[in-house]
Amino acid sequence: MATKRKPLTRERILEAGLAIADEQGIDALSMRKLGQQLGFEAMSLYNHVANKDDLLDGMLDLVLAEMDVPRAEEGLDGIREGAISAHASLGRHPWAAGTLMTPSRVRPLRLAFMDGLLGALRGAGFSPETTYHAYHVIDAYIIGFSLWQATHDFALPEEVTSDIRGFLDRMLPVETYPDLHAHGMQHVEPGPLDDTSAFEYGLDLLLASLEQKL
Repeated sequence: MATKRKPLTRERILEAGLAIADEQGIDALSMRKLGQQLGFEAMSLYNHVANKDDLLDGMLDLVLAEMDVPRAEEGLDGIREGAISAHASLGRHPWAAGTLMTPSRVRPLRLAFMDGLLGALRGAGFSPETTYHAYHVIDAYIIGFSLWQATHDFALPEEVTSDIRGFLDRMLPVETYPDLHAHGMQHVEPGPLDDTSAFEYGLDLLLASLEQKL
């Protein structure tokens, strides 16, 4: 007896699209591939999503829903938690940071996060002028760090990983790039740096500087 296919829903389509984009990149996503993934013709998808733009908007909404919006009464602590959750979400979905910056992809949940960040800065007691600048710095840090991380998150060839120190010696000779070579070695040497989140380290520097202004 033939196995009955699980019916299509908008939620299933968005989650399947999210999985493809997360694993293969946003450029790999097409309605045809998505239909094949779900076991339906691509045309069947249009009963639940209007077009690819609607699909991308829905996928972004899923990403944004994973972020904790700062609240005015939470002040800097809420901003820290919100920033960490936003960065974590963008890390799980590396394609999303760049897509969010597309002018046509301004989503209500993105606006809610921005509004919450501004409200938390005001709630912490910052002046309108400081709030103006601090908002831009924090939001740019979240998005910018996530974009930077997405471009650096790639697998090295086996011949490199088997001799990473030799690779660094060849690519970054200590005689030419002494400080960059030392920095590269810090990436491969086990130690206390392994227990430190680079994103949180930078975020705490920003927040500590802001706190001094209070």
